[in-house]
Amino acid sequence: MKITIAQLNTVSGDIKGNLAKAVRVLTKFGEKSDLIVFSELFTPPASFGISFKRVQSAVNELLEISKEYSLASLLLKVPASDGKSSILLIQEGKFLNARKKTSSVGNKKFAEECLDFSSGNIKIPFKGYVLNVFEGKDFLNFEKLKNREKKKSLFIGIAEFLFSVKEMKPTRALIQKYAKESAAPFILVNRAGAEDGAVFDGGSFCVNKKGEVVSAFPFFDEHVETIDITRAALPERFLPREKIAAIHDALVVGTRDYIKKNGFSKVIMGLSGGIDSAVTCVLAKEAFGARNVLTLALPSKYSTPESEAYARRLAKNLNIRLETVNISGIFDSYEQTLKPFLKTEKNGDVEIYLQNIQARTRGNILMAFSNKLGYMVLATGNKSELLTGYCTLYGDMAGGFAPLADVTKTMVYELARYINRQDEIIPEEIIKRIPTAELSPNQTDQDTLPPYDILDKILCYFEEGYSCEEIEKKGFDIRTVSWVRCRIRNSRHKRGQAPLGVKIKI
Repeated sequence: MKITIAQLNTVSGDIKGNLAKAVRVLTKFGEKSDLIVFSELFTPPASFGISFKRVQSAVNELLEISKEYSLASLLLKVPASDGKSSILLIQEGKFLNARKKTSSVGNKKFAEECLDFSSGNIKIPFKGYVLNVFEGKDFLNFEKLKNREKKKSLFIGIAEFLFSVKEMKPTRALIQKYAKESAAPFILVNRAGAEDGAVFDGGSFCVNKKGEVVSAFPFFDEHVETIDITRAALPERFLPREKIAAIHDALVVGTRDYIKKNGFSKVIMGLSGGIDSAVTCVLAKEAFGARNVLTLALPSKYSTPESEAYARRLAKNLNIRLETVNISGIFDSYEQTLKPFLKTEKNGDVEIYLQNIQARTRGNILMAFSNKLGYMVLATGNKSELLTGYCTLYGDMAGGFAPLADVTKTMVYELARYINRQDEIIPEEIIKRIPTAELSPNQTDQDTLPPYDILDKILCYFEEGYSCEEIEKKGFDIRTVSWVRCRIRNSRHKRGQAPLGVKIKI
């Protein structure tokens, strides 16, 4: 049996655009496939305020087009009006092997001929096989999926798996095991691309009845291919990526799709000469190309000459445009204007409100360029800063998207080393320099925060639900642990106003 797997990058709520993708697949593969299986095609429209009738209309249009193709049947998942999922099997303008749904929708015929997915998998006789169609991770309940009849079986899963480093390899290994036990081929079709920072990692694949991989699709990107479920194993072209490589790719895809699906094609960001902006800049270049990335160096009186020099070297390495806008005069004007109202204490350090004025001036300038040029601003902050509130509202937090929002500082360094695995793209001086916001003379992050290798471990334990006492037993100073907990609690208001970022599930 010839089966075409359509691993697509769809847009939630874009019923017309998603239908066009399906039509292109049918037009190209309809004459040489017995079955075309789509990944998540018409995503649930309720949260977008889209009438369910638009889903019905798209399905009816697909029904009409399918009349022109006598060989291929179409298997696709659609949302139902009650929030549940349904499966459609279409051939030559008709629903095949339909099962009634228990809930009603606007179109009675459509309701009766949707296959109900709410009760688990469904079984459909098809060309000498029993198609066992399941949703997402229902394959984990394999005993209920098994076909007890004396017929050839084919298992097909239509999934919307979010990117997770831990689950990429185990999922495939488990399905290979089940295929071998049941002596039946398994196909898993997963959505690709990203939506609002949530990354769907693709990686669809097919294994034969011996549990051998006969086809594996690329991770994160669209791919459509016709496979033969009976053929022997072939060398895999697309293997699961190792942890840091997979995270890197997820960040690129998540950033690219968010920006483009929101109608932007170019981005702008501040380039400080530090590690966070350097990694963000590389990701932006990989997502949009050098011509579509504009960077600004925004030095103040507390910036060192090295910072701009490092930024220029990075921009040259990436072949991207860098402009310098010195904010020292603007800062002086702010300080003089506020001086009659806000008493400045002379203790050698720059007061917090004056430090934040610098950060907000930078954010203001970036937004001015954004408004004028139509570029989206990328914020460059990381997860460690955001969780502890070591960031400025409307300053370095300003932006439409924050690629590193779910990436700890220590992982930012791992990403930098991965980026430099072959050539020195990020200058080594940037990676080695002591982290600093440069908002005060001789300032470093560790003046305020614990060392990042300690901080990030504590943050990780808190995210996993550990108490302060439990974290202390793992070898951490209780005063440091308590301080981190207080910072997390006291910075909620900042996180609530932070731009979206790529969601990374480690």
